[in-house]
Amino acid sequence: MDFKALYHANFKLLDDAVTDWSTLVKHLADLKKDAEDDLHKAAIKADWVGVNAQVSKQFIGKTAGEFGDAHTQATTIHNILRDTRDELKSFHQQLTDAVSRGQGKNLTVIDSGDGKFTVMGNTRPDWASDPSGNKSATNQKDVDGLRDEIQGILSKATESDNTSKTVLMALVDQASMGFSDASYKDRDSAADAVKEADELAKLAKKDPDDLSVKDFDRLNAGLKKYHDDPLFSERFAKDLGPEKTLSFWANVSDPMVTPDLTRERREQLGELQKNLGLTLASASRSDTADMTEWKRHMVDIGDQPAGGKRGNVLGFQVMSNLMRVGDYDDDFMKQYGKSLMETERKFTDDGGHVAWQRLGFDPYLNHMAGDSGFDPMSGYLKGLSNNPDAATDFFNDDFIPKDGDHKHAVSNFKYLFEDRHWPHESNSDLSHGESTDGRNNLASALEAAATGHPAGELPTDDTPAHTPGQAKLFENIVSSISDDNGRLTDHSYMSDSMGQIASEYLPDIDRATTDVGQHPGKNDAAGQAAWERLQKLYPLQGTAAEVSHSDVSRFLFAVGQDPHGYAAVEVGQKHYMGKLLEYHLNPDLPESQRPDHDLELTVRDIARHSGQVSGTLAMGRNEAVAGPADLKDKDFDHSVAQWKNFLSGTIGTGVGVGTSFIASPAVGAGVGGVAGTATSMMLEELFKDAEGSAKDDAGAKIGKDWENGNQTNMKYTSAAAFHAAKQYHLSGDVSTWAEQSSSQGFLEGGDYMERVGAELVTDI
Repeated sequence: MDFKALYHANFKLLDDAVTDWSTLVKHLADLKKDAEDDLHKAAIKADWVGVNAQVSKQFIGKTAGEFGDAHTQATTIHNILRDTRDELKSFHQQLTDAVSRGQGKNLTVIDSGDGKFTVMGNTRPDWASDPSGNKSATNQKDVDGLRDEIQGILSKATESDNTSKTVLMALVDQASMGFSDASYKDRDSAADAVKEADELAKLAKKDPDDLSVKDFDRLNAGLKKYHDDPLFSERFAKDLGPEKTLSFWANVSDPMVTPDLTRERREQLGELQKNLGLTLASASRSDTADMTEWKRHMVDIGDQPAGGKRGNVLGFQVMSNLMRVGDYDDDFMKQYGKSLMETERKFTDDGGHVAWQRLGFDPYLNHMAGDSGFDPMSGYLKGLSNNPDAATDFFNDDFIPKDGDHKHAVSNFKYLFEDRHWPHESNSDLSHGESTDGRNNLASALEAAATGHPAGELPTDDTPAHTPGQAKLFENIVSSISDDNGRLTDHSYMSDSMGQIASEYLPDIDRATTDVGQHPGKNDAAGQAAWERLQKLYPLQGTAAEVSHSDVSRFLFAVGQDPHGYAAVEVGQKHYMGKLLEYHLNPDLPESQRPDHDLELTVRDIARHSGQVSGTLAMGRNEAVAGPADLKDKDFDHSVAQWKNFLSGTIGTGVGVGTSFIASPAVGAGVGGVAGTATSMMLEELFKDAEGSAKDDAGAKIGKDWENGNQTNMKYTSAAAFHAAKQYHLSGDVSTWAEQSSSQGFLEGGDYMERVGAELVTDI
């Protein structure tokens, strides 16, 4: 900071800027509220169809979010400008006071140009008569003291100005388009984040031999505190660089390289891995030029040695373990996945044999719960489970493209789900037992890819309708498991994800059970009428998945053999059935949206096809109880009962409906909303009965008593219909129609499964 600039500073323009930003913040707060209350909420409730269901709704949601980000960024900029203005005014006053005090001591401060200054003592009036020859009115101590005081003020003002510039530039650079969601209450908190990033990056760059336990703790604590801070994350990643990022984790996680750290901090390695991964995930979402280059370079060096002291691991093996947590940038995940699969293809000779097999002396790169981390596919797939858009693109991409040597392309889905030779993996904990994380992470990634939301979560109002890529992937999953049930039943731990996927494609599944063709010919009037009726009976948003009745049955049979998979679909189907009944029984439903003029036919069809799904699931449940799996009925009841806890009181939010089911605005039911009164009452009864059966050693005996399963299905279908009819003051015959047809459908589901999957059924 120049002496002249600060001493003669005019703060009017800065005052005006602070005022203008304050006004802008207030206006953006109003716009943010309007965008959320009017624009976003209206889009959620709207009756979207066709392309609009996939594009417009999501676009409006993102646009509304931009107003929120704009308000956040404007608030932060205002806070930084305000703090900087106040500090500079304070330094200006301190400088003015110092110069004034100096004048009282006969000292003059002179601007010497180029931002410099000189402190001089005033010439004494009686200097000619002083025999000592002393011409100055002051002593040198006063001169030096004033000089140091002014220099200190200028240094602090310079630091204030520079840190403000640094954080403002970093803030603006965060997003190449739109606005950043980085939020800071004042200038110092933003500056502290940047400073901490620089200091922690220096620690991570140290030679592993010099990294102390104190350094480890400082890194872990700092990354834990700041891993979600955009400015910190970007600065830390940029300072450390891709190569040092890889070598740091390769070294610090290897007990043969850092034995002292491993001995003292073994239990904290997983936490450090998590905090480092979350930091890099946050950094990857920054649009600065430095991070763009960081991501490009990280992909480029994935197939090269990671720079660890032992030198026996590649960049992909290290980085994939840091991807297990956090929401990484989608484009980065896509490019990383392409390059990883190219390396996989090269190492396996087009998938012909196993790669990434860990040997006894190889390091454990994953210190969170799970596998050793030596197979990079496991960590990357775990990362994809948090990145739905990237996951969808990845699985639909080609592992082996169709070319001169290959008559048919092999997708990443087909390769990983059907063809890959998975390396034997051990757990990273002290037990070192066999790990199934690779395929389990594959299932989680498929869940995210097919549903459009992170695995392990339920869809929300903002989850977009199914896209063509998601629907295509669901079709491939159903077809693959139908073709070979063992792809799922031999790895039953994947069934919870498969069940969640199925629960969000129930309209598509129920359509398939009708055997109505989705592509009637132009001259097939009857076929066209049947297809139009089916679309009204099972309305959905987005792209419909086209699956056959036989494939769906064999798929559900496999999913139903696992308690978690069974519960996800059974609870979802019961909810979907109840919601459909409420929707179609509503007297305010426009005539143009009714599948039939005969309400009885509509109710019977809904109950019948719902019964078919439950009957097929019951066949799978019976197979698990009576077959080699040797599970108990109460295991399934316990899983059903647990779903109430998973839903956390908002019964029906996204369960089998979320992004697929659409109720007319005239009915007043929003997509993915809380279940209606009738549906809620039916589900409460289901959960209560399941909980009671789970505690009973005898269990519900569904696996041994097919009729009991039928009676149970009839009970809940009848209850749903009864409560829905009561809600709209309709005839009690509705529950009788539903009860009869659900029983018919349940038995049909079992009979049909025996026909199309006789070789799969052990002996029931």
